[in-house]
Amino acid sequence: MDFHDDDTSSLSELSSVLSPIPSRSPTPPSDMYPSPPPTQQSSVGGTPSPEEKKRESLDDNEPPPAKRRRTDTDKPRTTQFLDLDSELDSASRKEQLEKLLKVLHKKRKIVVVAGAGISVAAGIPDFRSSTGLFSTLKSEHNLKGSGKHLFDASVYKDDVSTSTFHEMVRKMSTQTKAAHPTEFHHLLATLAHEGRLLRLYSQNVDGLDTRLEPLKTEVPLPRKGPWPRTIQLHGGLDMMVCSKCHRPRDFEKDLFDGPIPPACKECAETDRVRTDHAGKRSHGIGRMRPRMVLYNEHNPDDEAIGSVTQADLRKRPDALIVVGTTLKVPGVKRIVREMAKTVRGRRDGVSVWINSDPEPTGKEFDSCWDLIVKGRSDEVAKWAAMRHWDDKNSPDREVTDEE
Repeated sequence: MDFHDDDTSSLSELSSVLSPIPSRSPTPPSDMYPSPPPTQQSSVGGTPSPEEKKRESLDDNEPPPAKRRRTDTDKPRTTQFLDLDSELDSASRKEQLEKLLKVLHKKRKIVVVAGAGISVAAGIPDFRSSTGLFSTLKSEHNLKGSGKHLFDASVYKDDVSTSTFHEMVRKMSTQTKAAHPTEFHHLLATLAHEGRLLRLYSQNVDGLDTRLEPLKTEVPLPRKGPWPRTIQLHGGLDMMVCSKCHRPRDFEKDLFDGPIPPACKECAETDRVRTDHAGKRSHGIGRMRPRMVLYNEHNPDDEAIGSVTQADLRKRPDALIVVGTTLKVPGVKRIVREMAKTVRGRRDGVSVWINSDPEPTGKEFDSCWDLIVKGRSDEVAKWAAMRHWDDKNSPDREVTDEE
């Protein structure tokens, strides 16, 4: 579930500037060094003439010839298209499907950027469709504008909007707790379990991904490595945090009832000791809120996200999979552009877009994709047919090219 993914509004710019990683120099061809011309020999018994000896002596004192540099350019990369809803009987379709499956089964340093689309099969609604949250919230709460306003930091400005927001997060929490990870979530967990998932950058707040052991995260995100396998770009509904002491705790939905945010128990105890036993002035008690990033507010993990992204770029991933997202948030778009540039800078790198909706347009995405797959993420998981990470009856082994 990713409410940010459906709007052009910027939340945070994921503070650190992502510097492009220079591509590796091309491998020199075998004929890089030209063969010397044949030596002219004297016709008398193969003995060199005095002039030839003089020429050889001069050659010994000269520096070696400069290496001839490769001047031809690499063949331009093209973008292939695969529609999983169409018949896959043509040779080109089979070739594209094989390319997708080779990425999933063979690549060793895969980066995934995921959005709301990977949770739809779990019964978690999207946001922009006619049955999505933005529409249903508007009708349920008689909102003047779109339901998107309930995901803005301004919900804490008045009691009515705060009460409505609390009601919404209670309902969302109940819904996500009842849902189960999808087949694509399990595919990602398998990649992580096999050590081939370099990083999952998740825009979702439903926590279905981090519920799986190989995809666990850390809250708050550490500013220095090592980092968890999953990076939550917009926080999550499974945690709440104090506005004063910033201590995270497991989310308790029943505390969020009415217009007043619940008090922080740790702050309350600290303040009690300070005032009752030490006789000092109260420093106040913080209020709890869901630890998910709303529109128009700072992301507390910004610096850490910038650091882990830089580290991943330096590792030069060999595959990028962008799935279930429309790439509307500027900070996420920048991560994808930098990752795609690094991946496609490798001769063996492959960048893949997977979504039921069309790929993003614009000059900034002109050179991002090697393969565009139209289809649902769970359909991709079905074709990949990878074992579940926790399936003890299936042996750990490489999948061959023939398979």
